[in-house]
Amino acid sequence: MRGPLHMIGNAHIDAVWLWQWQEGYQEVRATFRSALDRMDEYPDYVFTADSVAYFSWIAEHDPGLFERIRKRVAEGRFEIVGGWWVEPDCNLPGGEAFARHALYSQRWLAEHLGVIATVGCNVDPFGHNANLPQLLSKARLDSYAFLRPQAHELELPGQKFWWESADGSRVLAYRIPHEYCSPGGEISGHVTKALQQLPVTTEPLMVCYGVGNHGGGPTIENIESIKQLAERDLYPDLFPSTMRRFFDEARGFDDLAVHPTELQPHAIGCYAAHSGVKRQNRLAEQALLAAEKWSTVASAVSGMPDATRELGHAWKQVLFNQFHDIAAGTAIEPAYDDARDQLGEAKSIAARLANRSIQSIARQIDIPAESAMVPVVVFNPHAWPVATTVELELGYPAPLRGAIELREGLDGPVLDVQEVRSAATANGRRRIAFRACVPALGYQLFTMRPGDSSYYLGAAADDRLTLDNGVVRAELDRRTGWLKTLAAGDGPNLLAAGVPHAQVIDDDTDTWSHGVRSLWKTSGVFAVQRVRRLADGPVRQLIRVESSYGESRLVEEFVLDAESAALEIRVTVDWRERLKALKLCFPFAVADAVATHEIPYGSLVREQNREEVPSHAWVDVSGNGGGVAVLNDGKYSFAVDGTADGRSVLAMTAVRSPVYAWHDPRQLDDDGVYEYLDQGIQRFTYRLLPHAGDWRAAGVVRGAAELNQPATPLIECFHDGPLPPCRSYLGVTGSDQVVVSVVKRAEDNDGATILRAYEIAGAAAEVTIDVPFLNRSVQTSFGPYEIKTLRLPADAGADATELDLIEWDPTQPPPIG
Repeated sequence: MRGPLHMIGNAHIDAVWLWQWQEGYQEVRATFRSALDRMDEYPDYVFTADSVAYFSWIAEHDPGLFERIRKRVAEGRFEIVGGWWVEPDCNLPGGEAFARHALYSQRWLAEHLGVIATVGCNVDPFGHNANLPQLLSKARLDSYAFLRPQAHELELPGQKFWWESADGSRVLAYRIPHEYCSPGGEISGHVTKALQQLPVTTEPLMVCYGVGNHGGGPTIENIESIKQLAERDLYPDLFPSTMRRFFDEARGFDDLAVHPTELQPHAIGCYAAHSGVKRQNRLAEQALLAAEKWSTVASAVSGMPDATRELGHAWKQVLFNQFHDIAAGTAIEPAYDDARDQLGEAKSIAARLANRSIQSIARQIDIPAESAMVPVVVFNPHAWPVATTVELELGYPAPLRGAIELREGLDGPVLDVQEVRSAATANGRRRIAFRACVPALGYQLFTMRPGDSSYYLGAAADDRLTLDNGVVRAELDRRTGWLKTLAAGDGPNLLAAGVPHAQVIDDDTDTWSHGVRSLWKTSGVFAVQRVRRLADGPVRQLIRVESSYGESRLVEEFVLDAESAALEIRVTVDWRERLKALKLCFPFAVADAVATHEIPYGSLVREQNREEVPSHAWVDVSGNGGGVAVLNDGKYSFAVDGTADGRSVLAMTAVRSPVYAWHDPRQLDDDGVYEYLDQGIQRFTYRLLPHAGDWRAAGVVRGAAELNQPATPLIECFHDGPLPPCRSYLGVTGSDQVVVSVVKRAEDNDGATILRAYEIAGAAAEVTIDVPFLNRSVQTSFGPYEIKTLRLPADAGADATELDLIEWDPTQPPPIG
């Protein structure tokens, strides 16, 4: 005898996939109207839907339909689950993006529909990162329904289980059997296939039905079929239900096993497909985080108007384009024109707000007038001091035609300056580079004056292939165009030999790479065309390597700046291959190596088995004698081969070129005309950070953050003001392993400030967060890997309080109504 079968009527709707968003917009309206009509016809029928963006669409263009939805929600017959803006790719968004899915969505539901979601629901995404239990539970979602990876891809401890993240947070998870959608007619076959995947048990079970992907929802035939099946002895007791009811009943059984890590893999090609949208997502996320920090500081320091509304709109554009078929690269080509424009709008809003904010701060710095002096202010968006190389374009107004003397502050020490390649090929423009030390979430004034002949143009005097700044030592091989030595200071060489760097991979899998776990069938390598040293000065050393394969071209510029702990590689690839991939391989001579990957708001140690895995801004390979971290500004697909003794090969899948929206079992015609992904020029940057200790001691998380949120230089003018030449607006003491990632205004618009931080090292920490722009200091503790949200009231005398991700008091019911 099997337990009761909860039948969940739903309509998974792909807002974008084999169609653009305008078609998805209309399909939402048609599907929700159909669901409401079925409720009028069948008194016991219940409909379940997720994706708050869809409800916002209905509210903005069909108030009558929205009012019908609101009434059915109040009756409990239109169940809202998910609690996120869309069903995003659950691997690629950054940690804060997942927080924003919950923040904007749950608050929208509370305001407009008088409910919040309590069941997380991502039935279509292609795998689920290991930190989701914490992100879900801190957004008041205590359960999670998913489909992929399916049983043939990942063995789980049961159909339902406790899913636990590294901090100890848990949600009750359930893998949907068979499919989340069904045919439009009678569904006995669909239910039978689902039951074949379910355990024989008297505990509650759940099956989803309804026409999906392009919407539609349960049909009259579906509903009548369920009534007929309920009368047959061969089927368990089955009835229309909700996910909330199912999870409440399933919770009554306490012998459930625990799954303590990620839910992978499915569709490993999605970690690399469509490089453009992935990098634009990273850039937009980081730009918005920086803009929020500066606009929050500027509101207190300069009286700048609140930008919460503009930032919220920009974030929602980013969140929408994290929809799984957009971010994963599996949609049709025209959909990426829309994504480009929408992500571009978000970046434009961020750039405008950040510029307005830092200009408002800079204009208050006291800078006395001085003939032939040009002031520059450098802004650091991070909650720790940053020493970085700043590049600055100088234009016609600058009285600096010859050598430049650069000082820290008005009359501080003279700093080295080096001329580098300008973005313009025209007289009157020049670009300089210099090292800047900038306080935590703050600024530093620098001043430029006409100098003497000691000014350095930085042109290479010879063709040496060594790079050495006393912190990092590297040497290139002219024959291979790749490094043969990489070391931290006087430490051992951390590179292994015999592995080509730029490998071309045969990849005849579809857009998702269905049916495979590894992309590593090497068919060729890029051949070196030219190696030359372009710069050798007190600020920067640079070697340029140009390579080719077939019709494709690869340029890697190896940049080592003074005092830098990392070697930067600036990549330009002009990719013309089809049904192939480009892997950049890093062979490390590290014994007993462990590979650690960044995931959203955390990290994860993974096997070194050549399988493709989703990683974020850094991957570290460490063992006895140190290791190397690879930092990047827009790649997500990595694999590590640890099969050779004493060597681990880390590979970044930089480019993939399947056909757009090509899904097995469809076969390509030999003479067919198709559009292929990742054709043409793309640019990105990665850094190699060698270190003697482990990745925590080496500051890998901070290094990756500094690459992705760089310091901002601003040429200023003379003016009186109340601000000094140097100031910090936020800092953390007590632990280097707590990272403040968010500084923003509260959504309640009550003048409060929100801080979000997380512990990165897996150890409890007591910290003090100093916030001088609010004249206050907060002492708090973090558990291992904990994400914490703090509210600092406008009244400096009022205590800071801890909130959930929705910016509500976690000890109180949601403020609904």
